[in-house]
Amino acid sequence: MGDHFGRKRVYALGVLSFVVASVAVALAPTIHLLVCARVVQGVAAAALTPGSLAMLQSTFGEKDRLEAIGAWSGMLGIATAAGPVVGGWLVGIDWRYGFWLNVPLGALVLWLLRDAPESSDPDASHRFDVPAIVLTVTMLAGLTWALTDWRAGGPFAAAVAVVSAVALVVAEKRSSHPMIPLVLFRNRIFTWVNVATLFVYASFTGSMFFVALFLQVSAGWSPLEAGAASLPISLIMLVLSGYFGGVAQRRGALVPMVGGMALVAVGFALLALAPANPTYMRDILPGISIQGFGMSMLVSPLTGTVLAAAPSGRSGLASGINNAVSRTAGLVAVAALPMLVGLVGSAYQDGESVAEAFGTAMWWCVSSVLLGAMATAVGLESDVRRRASSSAEHAAVPAHHP
Repeated sequence: MGDHFGRKRVYALGVLSFVVASVAVALAPTIHLLVCARVVQGVAAAALTPGSLAMLQSTFGEKDRLEAIGAWSGMLGIATAAGPVVGGWLVGIDWRYGFWLNVPLGALVLWLLRDAPESSDPDASHRFDVPAIVLTVTMLAGLTWALTDWRAGGPFAAAVAVVSAVALVVAEKRSSHPMIPLVLFRNRIFTWVNVATLFVYASFTGSMFFVALFLQVSAGWSPLEAGAASLPISLIMLVLSGYFGGVAQRRGALVPMVGGMALVAVGFALLALAPANPTYMRDILPGISIQGFGMSMLVSPLTGTVLAAAPSGRSGLASGINNAVSRTAGLVAVAALPMLVGLVGSAYQDGESVAEAFGTAMWWCVSSVLLGAMATAVGLESDVRRRASSSAEHAAVPAHHP
């Protein structure tokens, strides 16, 4: 939609819709109306989140693009950390305040947006790929259902997910205006970096879920304290993401991405060793801080590499695909990790069970992020060879003397 109708226009529509839906949530008199309003929020978020990156991709020149994406990543980190902290505080007063807060924030964003340039892709399709939309939602719903509660129709849900996934690929191959053009995945870098995104964000989202659960159920921390525990990640990302975006722009994305993933794995490993009654400074802060450094190194190069691998006119589409991959990764992780570590039913309320599951879950996260590092190395191998060849050719050119 952004590529066709204008990225700024669709982004602004997403922000406005999110604010209106937030007001509806805050005023909802029943759970059914609240859930409906949350669905509208999801649709609005789908319009605004990839649109912000597409606007950066189309507005900034190549030399400044990764640094701009780094700043975007840093602010996203702050927002991600502020959610649990502010949310934990507001839950203690009235949860509805958390949604009223979106009204002044949305108004501020729309005011800041007034001078932003508009951009679009004149070749973008103006038709909606309805079969792909239906099949994607069905696939994700079936997958989530199967992973969350296997005994209550899980095998049937898993079968629905698999059939929907196959049907989606077939439909996109035959469609004249596909929602997910499969031709993009012929680009080796685009494909493998999206695979890396899947593994990295599955581990990161899953770890954040388990950290909050562990600190509240096992350690007895309040929601505010548990939410504030991850704040160093965002602060470090705010300070360093732009810098590492510049490093990747000058020297290539492979080293900061793989190095960042290795650091994130170390952070998970340290958290896995935390005792059932942890102290923040000794048992939580070191692992959280190392995660922050690792995410600062990898997020900007990862995002910038995915966008650069797609044709410039399809930056909104590329951003939307990568954003969908990261959100799907988080969805699957939160649904699957508890089942993998045996945390079901009343075990969520037992401190010992949660503590044991937490350690095991962190090792699963280590494995996932290391798989992401392997996918990155495979995907960017050709890019490294190209850079090396370019440097060699440049060095072989004799100096000109007048």
